[in-house]
Amino acid sequence: MPPNVLMFGTGEYTTGFTAQGASVSDKKTGVVALVMLDLKRRKLVGRLGMVGTNGKKMPQIRAHMQAVLGDVYTDIDPSCIETFPADGVVDADAYLQAITQFAAGDVAIIFTPDDTHKKIALACLEHGLHVLLTKPPVKTLEEHLQLAEVARTKGVLCAVEVHKRYDPIYIDARDRIASLGPFSFFNAYMSQPKRQLDTFRAWA
Repeated sequence: MPPNVLMFGTGEYTTGFTAQGASVSDKKTGVVALVMLDLKRRKLVGRLGMVGTNGKKMPQIRAHMQAVLGDVYTDIDPSCIETFPADGVVDADAYLQAITQFAAGDVAIIFTPDDTHKKIALACLEHGLHVLLTKPPVKTLEEHLQLAEVARTKGVLCAVEVHKRYDPIYIDARDRIASLGPFSFFNAYMSQPKRQLDTFRAWA
């Protein structure tokens, strides 16, 4: 029997929905929920849940996902996703109730603001869920070691998702660097679209 999956976070990377509404980035369909819906279509996962903190947004999120996924792709049905908290309810601890609706051996995927990772991951691990965390998993080495120890004690997996390692531009850079010899000086620049900075601001 395939595992059930509980997704933590209802924002752009999970659903394609932001504080400003539907994303206009390359993630307008979301990533995490889309992949889980495809795995469900292929019968590789069972029930799907999604938890945020603001149930007032859930009807908009469901409508968005239906428009960009359900109405576009064959056999992709966003309405199958159980959402927490209930519509109209704002609850920063909704994740605790959502976890109780899933069983040991199920999977948790956490795409939430960085400072929430530890408490959500610990609650999931203690409940016996396997955990996939987006980067950074936690903020300190001590917290990292704590997660690792709880996962070992409970006999579950706890892994970090580092998706950029597979982007062609990073693979190319890695391959080129290997032939350049020892570095004596290094300078890097990162550019971020302003709309994504607005998303991060909404976390603060």
